[in-house]
Amino acid sequence: MDFSNPEYREQVAVQAQAAVQSGVVDGVMLDWWSDDEDRLALIKVLRQRIGADALILANANDRQTPETAEFINGYFMECHRSQTVEDWKRIADTLAWAEKNLRAPRINCLEIWFQRSRADENLMRATTALSLVLSDGYCLFSDPNPLPTPDHLHNWYPFWERTLGRALAPYVMRADGALTREFTHGTAVYNPMGNKTVTVIFKESRTSRATGKRGSVHAVAASDGDLFLKDDAAQPTSAGDAATHAAPEK
Repeated sequence: MDFSNPEYREQVAVQAQAAVQSGVVDGVMLDWWSDDEDRLALIKVLRQRIGADALILANANDRQTPETAEFINGYFMECHRSQTVEDWKRIADTLAWAEKNLRAPRINCLEIWFQRSRADENLMRATTALSLVLSDGYCLFSDPNPLPTPDHLHNWYPFWERTLGRALAPYVMRADGALTREFTHGTAVYNPMGNKTVTVIFKESRTSRATGKRGSVHAVAASDGDLFLKDDAAQPTSAGDAATHAAPEK
């Protein structure tokens, strides 16, 4: 991929234009994305070709790209580094930055790979909660790419099978280091790696999606997250609801 070649950049833009004009897709994704002079030239001609309303998703991993941010609607954050406290902080910082600085409408997508197996459910919950508190986007907890199977394979987790409804406010950083965000049907809590276990207290009983426990006092371990649902959380979803809802209840 010769990004420095103007003819190559024009061909990419023409292909993207054809895809968008087909009416089949709403936009395009650009893989292996970073800030440099040639990619900036590419995305300028591409945006001109597909128009202001089409979507551009860029796989920048956990990097921020301020030079090309005004042309991009969202990052596909394929986070291959998620082993350390520093990794998770960098991921969180980039996701928060992308929600603030990329082009509207924003479609940020956070993907974290498992470390031992798909049974790393604390990391799945942490990924989900981090996406919910810092963004209005999407998340995926998947197999690592180096496995000899197709990339991005994953399980479906019961943790996702309830709706939080609509976000009511931006996230709050608690004094104990956890991040929370309020939704119409509950509260999302993210407790980052390297922190201590935190205690979450509500005025009324809530149901933990992680444990199934109902009560007003709950604990969330480090490298974990949870969704604490109100009594009305079983109501059906509607457009704009947080993306933790899946199939209807059985």
